Amino acid sequence: MRSIFLFGSLLCSSVSAYTWKSVKIGGGGGFVPGIVFNPTEKGLAYARTDIGGLYRLNADDSWTALQDYVNDTLWNEWGVDAVATDPVDPRRVYAAVGMYTNSWDPRNGSILRSEDYGATWARTTLPFKVGGNMPGRGMGERLAIDPQNNKVIYFGARSGNGLWKSVDQGVTFQRVASFAATGTYQVDATDTSGYSNDINGLSAIEFDPTSALINGATSRIYVGTADRTSSMWVSEDAGESWTAIAGQPSGVFPHKMKFSTVEKVLYITYNSESGPYSAGTGSVYRLSSNGIFSDITPAWVVTNNVTIGYGGLALDAQNSGTLMVSAMNLWGPDVQIFRSNDSGATWTTIWDYVGGVQKNYYTYDTEKAPWINNQRQKGDTKILGWMVEALEINPFDSNHWLYGTGATIYGGHNLESWPAVHVTSLADGVEETAVQDLIAPPGINIPFISAVLDVAGFVHKDLGVSPNDGFEDPFWASTTALDFAGLVPTNILRIGDSKLAISSDAGVTWTLNTAVPAASGGSIAFAADASSLVWTSSAGSLLVSNGSSTTIASLPTSIAVVSDKVDPNFFYAGDETGVYVSSDGGKTFTRSANITSYGVGLLAVHPAKAGDVWYSTNTGIYHSIDFGKTFTASPGVQSGTHIAVGKGAGNGTNVFAFATVDNVVALRRSADEGATWEVISDAEHGFGSANPNPLAASWETEGMVFVGTNGRGIFYGLP
Repeated sequence: MRSIFLFGSLLCSSVSAYTWKSVKIGGGGGFVPGIVFNPTEKGLAYARTDIGGLYRLNADDSWTALQDYVNDTLWNEWGVDAVATDPVDPRRVYAAVGMYTNSWDPRNGSILRSEDYGATWARTTLPFKVGGNMPGRGMGERLAIDPQNNKVIYFGARSGNGLWKSVDQGVTFQRVASFAATGTYQVDATDTSGYSNDINGLSAIEFDPTSALINGATSRIYVGTADRTSSMWVSEDAGESWTAIAGQPSGVFPHKMKFSTVEKVLYITYNSESGPYSAGTGSVYRLSSNGIFSDITPAWVVTNNVTIGYGGLALDAQNSGTLMVSAMNLWGPDVQIFRSNDSGATWTTIWDYVGGVQKNYYTYDTEKAPWINNQRQKGDTKILGWMVEALEINPFDSNHWLYGTGATIYGGHNLESWPAVHVTSLADGVEETAVQDLIAPPGINIPFISAVLDVAGFVHKDLGVSPNDGFEDPFWASTTALDFAGLVPTNILRIGDSKLAISSDAGVTWTLNTAVPAASGGSIAFAADASSLVWTSSAGSLLVSNGSSTTIASLPTSIAVVSDKVDPNFFYAGDETGVYVSSDGGKTFTRSANITSYGVGLLAVHPAKAGDVWYSTNTGIYHSIDFGKTFTASPGVQSGTHIAVGKGAGNGTNVFAFATVDNVVALRRSADEGATWEVISDAEHGFGSANPNPLAASWETEGMVFVGTNGRGIFYGLP
């Protein structure tokens, strides 16, 4: 395996310098399956996400993204399956990256290594795939550094690939031939996609730093495998040989493991399933250095007749015998967090039932991301979260704790007041949303509006301030598309959850449209005067006008559609055969241009000029200035995906697109109607996979463009 240094992607010669910043949604917005603190440098911690890369903790509780270099070629590296911070040289950090182990991800995984806290990276490509967004991604950590010899690193692989070892600080890795176990657990053996039927593999690795050195390496090493029969293994000779530990629990396998150096014991959370959505039945054990297992599972689950699995596991380095565990999921009334001050002999909880009624001992706020609390729907009692697999106590500060959920990072700074702790969102700087659509209606004093999976979407009034709330009344979790009426831009559409809602006040209030059948997917377009709309949905291509909907027989379903922003009579649509145009307000569509491609293209229209439309396909980018009658191919462009039109210099326009030129995919800008294209992405800002990334451009600020990503939130750029 060869090590390759990352200096960003090679871009073509025409490059325009852009300044990029993250739009602050705040609060994360996605799953955080792993958090690790460095044991020797105060305040150093990392959080890994499943689709949005790795982050480093700052002194002010905010986080810094460490993988914004990821571009269309390296998109899978935003899946982080494991992270390890070096206890000997804290500058060093390692991450196992790769998104999927099945055919959805074309590239093998890698171990990234950094000698400057993640500011720059080198890569060692592995001979197999890594699954940062696969089942069991909250187990771990699968990467471990020998605390007595930091040249030695172990990695536990998925898919039957076993245990791997580096003796040169991650430059090369070799399979450990003496470790034969590969794990046998599959979420669903009948699945044929390679996702749920993939072997989850090795789950966690821990060293015993109190054990003797052999040839300069720690002698006692523990490895957990996802195997319900035999899952706990130990080496007493620095990895030369391995044995299954006698007396271990069966029917479950290790989820998290932490070693207490003062007590000389290993703490383990066990589950019968790998998560993150279901953990099955779980338990908590303490394993002594002489190989004796003790069941220390909290009695609370028996007392309250609850079946849970255990996700997070944290030890207090300042107070031996103090530890915490969390339920991975307790979907009602709320997730539970347990704390013990006597090595697991007894436990207390963050909430409990008193007289049959839930009593919360904690206080709570989401001040740094107010939308999290404000978006919670009536009757939803899950305040503390779900999918809690990351739980940590700062080794230098027993009051500071963090835990990851399916939506954010929570924690606080008064943990020793347990259970009367204050829980707050501490994910400032983590932007992990999967963005579906963006619009930038001019003239409404709002920079842009977003459609987002899982957290609805937002009206972004201030790019540097977390929104107060997402879309509400009606609320649905995932918004898939947006549009606005060009002549009356306060009129906004959104779709999701098989529903359509309309706002006439720029997203302040919404009305559910009941004229349409239950439908999903596709694209939506609002007539320039807000008199009608076209939705190319799963229920057919629909024209909605005057309180009723009719099927548009002449328009295929589930294809791209846009409205002319000046002339309400015109709509444009495109598929793999070409472009369709409606000149009668969407009643009928006629094929106007035969532009062959290998899938549905994407369209964009000029915000202030009638009849000016762009069509971006995987065979090129095309431009029409005659209402779609004829199109001209943009020279040199091999393919394009998302495209947007914004304000240029003077009376000119800027056209933005993810486009391939000279076999290089990049975010590009044309200031000359598509005659030439300059690259505006760069080595530090690659935006991940280009295909899903929506764009919107400002018609009020010259050169401003908004870029949505699949896992790293939203960026905005200015020249």
